[in-house]
Amino acid sequence: MQFKYPELLYALFLLVIPIIVHLFQLRKFQKEEFTNVKFLQRVILQTRKSSQLKKWLTLLSRLLLMACLIIAFAQPFFTANDNATKPQETVIYLDNSFSMQAKGQKGELLKRAIQELLETLPEDEVFTLLTNTDRLKNTTLRESRNEIQEITYDAQSISVNTALIRAKNEFSKTKDVVKNFVAISDFQINDDPFQQTPEEISVNFVQLSPVNKDNLSVDSVYVKDRGINSITLATKISSTGSLSGTLPVALYDGNTLLAKTSVQLKENSTSETIFNIQNPESINGNIRVEDTGLQYDNILYFSINKPDPIKVIAISDVDDSYLKKLYKSPEFELITSTTAQLDYNQLNNANCIILNEVLQLPNGLATILNKVTAANGTVIIVPAQEANINSYNSLFNQLGLSPFSELKTQEKQITSIVFAHPIYEGVFDKRIDNFQYPKLQSYFTTTTTANKVLGYQDNSSFLEQTGNVYRFTAALNSQNSNFKNAPLIVPTFYNIAKQSLKGGTLYYTINNANSLDVNVALPQDDILKIESENGSFIPLQQNFNSKVQITTNELPELANNYVVKNENQELLKLSYNYNRDESELTYQNISQLENITINNQVSSFFKQMQQDNSITDLWKWFVIFALLFLCIEILLLKFLK
Repeated sequence: MQFKYPELLYALFLLVIPIIVHLFQLRKFQKEEFTNVKFLQRVILQTRKSSQLKKWLTLLSRLLLMACLIIAFAQPFFTANDNATKPQETVIYLDNSFSMQAKGQKGELLKRAIQELLETLPEDEVFTLLTNTDRLKNTTLRESRNEIQEITYDAQSISVNTALIRAKNEFSKTKDVVKNFVAISDFQINDDPFQQTPEEISVNFVQLSPVNKDNLSVDSVYVKDRGINSITLATKISSTGSLSGTLPVALYDGNTLLAKTSVQLKENSTSETIFNIQNPESINGNIRVEDTGLQYDNILYFSINKPDPIKVIAISDVDDSYLKKLYKSPEFELITSTTAQLDYNQLNNANCIILNEVLQLPNGLATILNKVTAANGTVIIVPAQEANINSYNSLFNQLGLSPFSELKTQEKQITSIVFAHPIYEGVFDKRIDNFQYPKLQSYFTTTTTANKVLGYQDNSSFLEQTGNVYRFTAALNSQNSNFKNAPLIVPTFYNIAKQSLKGGTLYYTINNANSLDVNVALPQDDILKIESENGSFIPLQQNFNSKVQITTNELPELANNYVVKNENQELLKLSYNYNRDESELTYQNISQLENITINNQVSSFFKQMQQDNSITDLWKWFVIFALLFLCIEILLLKFLK
């Protein structure tokens, strides 16, 4: 038994006073004179022993009465454990990722967890609540009931290890405090396994489990084939659990149904289904399935825009027919010119500029090319065999490239391909080590630290990249090289030009760093905004001469079809989707973790936590005992003869 005010127990020493009073007869007798004995009251005879017994019983009842009152004021209590009397700090992590949409016995896991928190947490208990993105610091249920009720699913998910690190920052630095960390989650298998329990923190896990682990998910969509008047889309759909059979899949443009098909699924597998769209100039599309599992992954948004032509300017002093074959309309807008007929005003609006074996670089060209690369434009340099090396090296110096040393006349083969380079992404089905090597008769030597894209057998560079500048070290004309007849020339030139203008992909993923170019020339003070039916926001953007580069990260928050607008003018369609990492309903086995309290219900855990920290007050019982001994004293004085 413990006491809230133990110093009051010193008052028990005062019980000596009534004992002293009873032990010493301190009463004085008073003499009364009277004349007639008939006025005397009848005397009740008592023995000495009975008189002493009554006195001791009365003394005992009074001592017990006073002792009970003193102990009651000291407020005695019992505790369930030693930590119950220490200050408590509680941090609750509530997982609100999309996997918590799964249904338990009493509804969706997240909604049921919120309801049980509201029902079992004491109104005035101070706690900190963390979700995947938000926090309520040192609050009570009375203060934050509305905020807790409004917690919704979020596309961002964190591991329990990350949640514990965040919780450590919420606890105070005081040592003599009981620190409780409570994680309420389904503990998906894709989370990082829990590492170690901190000694200074009491870790408690509440693992919520769905009754049905079946789920259907639209994972991705991509262009499988593109014709003149049609486009073929391939969609990957996966199932987890025991879900299998033939399931319907629908394709919509906004809310208009374009096509419907079916997909044959096996348990825990991924299948592909095909949609063919006719005349797809511009579509705000989405692909939908229906199931009883998670709902966030049943719809995948995508956008198809009418492609803007990429502006390519080729400055040539030799035959450039191969460039005209590579850069065809409507995908590209190719302008060819000789150095003598060059219109410098056109260069400022180009996405890609090609110096195709120019003999003498014009004065002032380097300054313009510097501006183009600074505006995220791309420059491709193909040197001429009889080039003026000094004019080229002057250009290289301004572009931050190493100079050419000399022209060597020696046959070399192009044997090395950097398959991981972005311009060859998706070009090769597998790594090729044995192919018909292109060769050349002469090349320029250089000492460079640029990124090699294509190389010779001695590991030196044939094509290298520095920022937005791609430089060949040899001429490509037919007399010097057969590279123009090799299959490599098509993906090399095509993809370099394609990357000079980052067009919108079919869709982007929320919470990822996404970058795209909008092919529009804006006045200096104008800004672009991204809109949907749910609202609009202004993205991070950088204005260049002929385009605007948009970067999105934290926004938007909702998966949907969006539109890029300049005031009321629609420029580009965009789509954003949630990451599909939460779709697989497989969970960790946390029963083997040590030094962790594990439960499977929010309500039962917090009820048990309250019982473990409960304090049983006893002062009321001592007040009752005091009243009881008072009654006993009265009865002794009145009835004991």
